[in-house]
Amino acid sequence: MGRKGFMRTREEALGYGLSFPDTYQDAPFHDDNWQLVRYKGNKKAFLWIYEREGFINLNVKVEPDKAFFWRDIYESVIPGYHQNKEHWNTIILDGSIPDKDIECMIAESYDLISNNPTKRIYETVRRIPKGKVATYGQIAELAGDKRMARAVGNALHRNPDPDNIPCFRVVNSKGELAGEFAFGGAGEQAKLLEADGIEVTGGRVDLKRYQMDR
Repeated sequence: MGRKGFMRTREEALGYGLSFPDTYQDAPFHDDNWQLVRYKGNKKAFLWIYEREGFINLNVKVEPDKAFFWRDIYESVIPGYHQNKEHWNTIILDGSIPDKDIECMIAESYDLISNNPTKRIYETVRRIPKGKVATYGQIAELAGDKRMARAVGNALHRNPDPDNIPCFRVVNSKGELAGEFAFGGAGEQAKLLEADGIEVTGGRVDLKRYQMDR
């Protein structure tokens, strides 16, 4: 992430695909035109890279309802070439799609193939209602693995969408707020919680009163 432009080359696509954890490059077809990026956990490919009709093309996996979303926005996103049209899209790197959206589509494909726990964590945090909090351990358990409370903290530290993923509603097992700079400055998490109608006393929330139901 971080570039501002329009991805055009095989090298850019491959480099971004390999930036995700536990991934590797593969060329199973004995054809230099085709490069795949796979997830080590199950060896499934989430990114197919090849040249077709003068442009680099990328095949990425999509949720069926998202497939048409991307196709409707960009003419250069089409049903998956040589793959299931419901579950795969082809991105044509013709310079018409900004990096951020290409990277978003690749990231969504990676999440679907890897069953990335980070995605489950964010989805769980989204469900914390206004006026309630959840603990790191509670989020971990609801996201499928009660042992990954530390992973919850790491994921929320990298929150890509704070407007829609309310990580300020997550506290530790004692109801204590995060470090003073976690939300942009001292006292920021408390301000956000108080705006939600949650009382904060001494840097702590009363879990008996405010913890969301499991």
